[in-house]
This record gives sequence, structure tokens and C-alpha cells, in this order.
Amino acid sequence: MVSKKKYGLETSAIRDGSVRSHFNEHSEALYLTSSFVFNNAREAALRFSGDEAGMVYSRYTNPNLSMFEERLASLEGGEVCVSTASGMSAILGVAMSLLEPGDEIVASKNLFGATKQLFSGLLTKFGIKTTYINASDLNDWEEGITRRTKMFFLETPSNPLTEVADIAEISKLAKSHNVLLVVDNCFCTPALQKPILLGADIVIHSATKYLDGQGRVMGGAIVGRREVIEKPLVSFLRSAGATLSPFNAWVLFKGLETLKVRMDAHSESALKIAQWLMQHQKVKAVYYPWLDNHPQNKLAKAQQSAGGGIVSFEVKGGKEDAWKVIDNLQIVSITANLGDTRTTITHPGTTTHGRLSEEDRLESGITDGLIRLAVGLETVEDLQDDLDFALTR
Repeated sequence: MVSKKKYGLETSAIRDGSVRSHFNEHSEALYLTSSFVFNNAREAALRFSGDEAGMVYSRYTNPNLSMFEERLASLEGGEVCVSTASGMSAILGVAMSLLEPGDEIVASKNLFGATKQLFSGLLTKFGIKTTYINASDLNDWEEGITRRTKMFFLETPSNPLTEVADIAEISKLAKSHNVLLVVDNCFCTPALQKPILLGADIVIHSATKYLDGQGRVMGGAIVGRREVIEKPLVSFLRSAGATLSPFNAWVLFKGLETLKVRMDAHSESALKIAQWLMQHQKVKAVYYPWLDNHPQNKLAKAQQSAGGGIVSFEVKGGKEDAWKVIDNLQIVSITANLGDTRTTITHPGTTTHGRLSEEDRLESGITDGLIRLAVGLETVEDLQDDLDFALTR
């Protein structure tokens, strides 16, 4: 393990969190074990009670998980990280461990479809209410607060319209009302944006996306202050079992090593494609934070270092025309995942946001003609040719 000296993000992404066994391996080892052996009964009792640090059982302690968690916490600027089986289990874990029946969430209306389903469906069964507001309007956040509000939740940029919210200003409002601010940083990752340094209390990740970077494994993560998340979240995982596997943790840990170079490359290509789509006669609108006509362009450039890899665009026509564009692509993969080296495409209205009502979709700007493109690392000109062929057809 490297010293606690403050390094640059690229160095931390490669060096932080590494632990070597007595074999002194250079690449970190895999610890594929369900349990750990104790030297004696007393040590076992102390480990199980939490009075002594150390590995107990891979449902909530494992060296591969610890390495991934330490590295991601370092990159995000948080004190501690707790890993989970998926991004959705990370969101569920935060809600179930930090909220009680009668508590309320104020959330941006432009959320990932599964997150909305979790808030409006599952959490209501436990007496937790969610109010949806316009994330880019600070007055909306304030008007959504009641005496029962305990949490703000937002994505920035949002999925799929890349709406950008002012983390610093929302944080000030949250703190003035003793409300926790939770930010989903999936689209930017700490390579492009650090919500904790802007005032967020908790950062959520679907590690399945850019943290892995190659579409290989599922994973989630929660980063924040130790006193806020460590005991509640570890207790939740220990009892509920929504745990990241050691193998997946190792894959994600290694994926972080190339995070910065990948995110910079995704962003560079995405900007070129967004600018190109703006000129295409078959495209009605393009949504990308680094475009001058994006509603929050100045804010995005103030709190992000680049625009990210997600470009959403609306084709002229409706669902049938959008589906034709998707079906005519030769290179781009039709899949709802994102953050891959391979460019992926999906029709949000019938996939990621398909379980929402038509009213909810339209209120969130998810029209029938909207397409989400997650720009990968292929040659930009090849992607443009593929898109041009599909749009022209």
C-alpha cells in the first residue's frame, strides 16, 4: 500500500488501495474465499463483534472489496467507501439504512428509470415518500422541503438528457435544513467531477458502467463521510447480503487504473459526435453538456472537467423512426448498458425508462424520438459513418 501522501488522480487510480500478500505479487491477488480462519476462538469473537479489525466473512469483509473501496474513496475525496452488488443495490442500501418510515426524499424528476421505480414503488411500501422536482431550479428544491425531508437525491448529468444540477448550491440548501445530499456520479465518475468536494454528503456509483469500463461485471459503491455511512451501510450489507463479489471487486479495482484516460477519450469523442449530430438534417435536438446551446453549459464547465461520454439526441419523427435508426446501425451495439469501450445505443422510452407511465416519461423529457448514445473508444469517423448511414436510411 502506498503512503498517505496526496497524489494526482492518475497515480491514485493505479496505486491507492493496493495490498500485497507474503508472495509480494505486483498485480493484486484474487481472494476467492467465502470465509476466513481465526487463530483462536477469542479472535473469532472479537472479529464478529467488531471490536477487532480484520476479515470475517466475504458477505461484508474481503481483501478485494477493501482494496476497491479504499481506491474509490481516495479518488472521490471521501473518507470511506462501501461496495455493493450493483448500482441499484447501492441506492437501496442508502435509503434503507439512512431513512425511516415517514421520512421524505426530494429528488430530481430526471432520474434513471429504475431509480424512479425504486423510489415510487418499493420505498413507498416502507412509508418513505418521494417528491420530484426540476433539478436545475434551486427554488424547486427549496419548495419541495417539508419537516419530514431527510434526503436530496440527484443525478448530474442526468440519465439520459444530461441535465446538470448545481451541486454546491443544492448542498448549501441541504445543509441549512439538515438534509443529506446524495449525488449519483455515474456519468462523470471522479475523473471528471467530485461531488463531495462540492458539498455532497454521499456519492453513489453504478460501478457496472465507467468504473469497470468494459461491460464485464456488476457492481455498486457508496462514498462519503465515515460517520454518515460506514456503520449503517455495513450493518445493512451484513444482514441483507447485497454484497459485491470478490472477483467483481478485483475487476473493478483494476478498471479504475485506466479511468482517467478512458473518461478523457470518451469525452473527446462524444463532443465531436454531438457537434456532428447538431448539423444532421434528420436530427431534431442534441443533448450534451459541452454544447454551447445546452441549458446548463456554463455550470457544467464550472463543476466538470469534461462533458462525459453520453450524447442523447432526438430524431425527427417518433418511435418508429428512432427504432429504424437503431436497427440500421452496423457497428454500434444495441444495449441499455453504458460506460463500455464499445459504443452502445438504446431507446430510453421503451427500455431504461419503459416502466414509467407515458405522463412521467414526457414530463422528464423522454420523447418517443429520443435516443441515448454512449460513445465508446472506437475511431470517431467510423462512428459518424455508421450513424450517418442509419440516419439517412
